[in-house]
Amino acid sequence: MKDDQSRSALAAQPKRRGRVTMRDIARVAGCSQPTVSFVLNDNDSVKISEQTRLRVLDAARELGYKAPVQPARAAGKTTPYIDGPIAFVIDTLATSPEGVNAFDGVMEAVKATGNIVILAETRNDPVLEPKTLQYFIDQRVSAIIYACVFTRQVTLPQVLQETDIPVFLLNCYSEDLSRPGVIPGEISGGHTATNALINAGHKRIGLITGELHMECASGRYTGYRNALASADLPFAEELVVEGNWLPSSGFEGTRKLMSLPNPPTAIFCANDRMAVGCYEALKEMGLSIPEDISVIGYDDDEIARHLSPPLTSMNLADRSMGRWVIDQLFHGEAGNDRHPVTKLECALVERDSIAPPKGDRRNSNK
Repeated sequence: MKDDQSRSALAAQPKRRGRVTMRDIARVAGCSQPTVSFVLNDNDSVKISEQTRLRVLDAARELGYKAPVQPARAAGKTTPYIDGPIAFVIDTLATSPEGVNAFDGVMEAVKATGNIVILAETRNDPVLEPKTLQYFIDQRVSAIIYACVFTRQVTLPQVLQETDIPVFLLNCYSEDLSRPGVIPGEISGGHTATNALINAGHKRIGLITGELHMECASGRYTGYRNALASADLPFAEELVVEGNWLPSSGFEGTRKLMSLPNPPTAIFCANDRMAVGCYEALKEMGLSIPEDISVIGYDDDEIARHLSPPLTSMNLADRSMGRWVIDQLFHGEAGNDRHPVTKLECALVERDSIAPPKGDRRNSNK
């Protein structure tokens, strides 16, 4: 029956002009583009049924697919799907540790494979980005990792929509879910961070958000509200201050929160850089962390380990996202044409900046 359907699909295909791609073959064969790539590259790292394999080969033959010239295969290489270099293309790298950490995760995961990774930064330039991507496509890289420094939905550049080279989205996702994508679980991360303060006994918790038009900031804010609701704690609008990710906004936000008639006993800063400003403001006010007030950050930047006291934070999973992409490239299972966005959990990194509220400690010592 499926073979008959495949032949019907072939017959219904309009005559194509230009190069046939693996996506065309996938559409006719009724499978995913990665499955086509596995079959045509003779890759046995994923188990694909003989029936599916024959459907792919029949579709490729009928459509007149011509395989591109691949780089010479190293002797003893067992992964023909990833013979050549892997391209890592990111919008911004130099101004943020998140992009560097994600690239490090890719490099760690690819180290044992013998492949090389080529890095390019496009800075969201509408001319530079498609030229960079086209260069890598022309070089027939084995895969393209398309990365963003801020989590967001993207419209895939046309060159990525048309290429038969495997494309993976890191810290971003496309609306049509046509390519595998991975992002941090920001809502659950915000919930976990807030819950760490609730579990310590805090009931009045301040939040200094990032810019709320960004998905990472709005996700952490949603997680904060969900955690309060789960603990039957009321949401108080005056306890939420919008920041801009910089230490100065953490400083000003903390002063605003602590000037309330009923100030919080704990503050959740939506990134570690704002937590640096929070620390400075609290110390300027003569308050000790965590004796007088508890603080938690987010991102687990290097600075979190060196603050006094060391800052409890949430690990953003950026290195894990890099490793996830490489794992999918080498070992991913064939799926359909839509790829649900994978969300990786952000882990709590406990240090010394959280303690029970001051009044609770006094009562427990009686």
